[in-house]
Amino acid sequence: MSVSPGFRAFVLEQLGRAVPQLRSRSMFGGVGLYSGARFFALIDNDTLFFKVDDVTRGDFERRGMEPFRPGGADGETMGYYELPADVLEDPDALRQWADQAVAVAARRKRGRPRRTRRDPD
Repeated sequence: MSVSPGFRAFVLEQLGRAVPQLRSRSMFGGVGLYSGARFFALIDNDTLFFKVDDVTRGDFERRGMEPFRPGGADGETMGYYELPADVLEDPDALRQWADQAVAVAARRKRGRPRRTRRDPD
């Protein structure tokens, strides 16, 4: 996994116009992207991936986009799909797709049970 500084800067510039409270964090050679506390996208090998669920996955598949496979072409997939290049360059379309990815992150976060701290014995 790697991300060139130029691609990272380009993605952050484009998303900065569309995503509120955008922040990035280097992780495992890639970059995690957040809107506030919501992890909604990642960059790996100079490719931008957005978080998907059953509601949004079809939009990506209809465009022929591939899922994120951290273990390589034959590895398992994760809940992220490659963003079409033309969307990244269209501010209005990017805003819509990013809003959907942030909404997926919000739905996923609400669906998880809260972790509770155990009292020490």
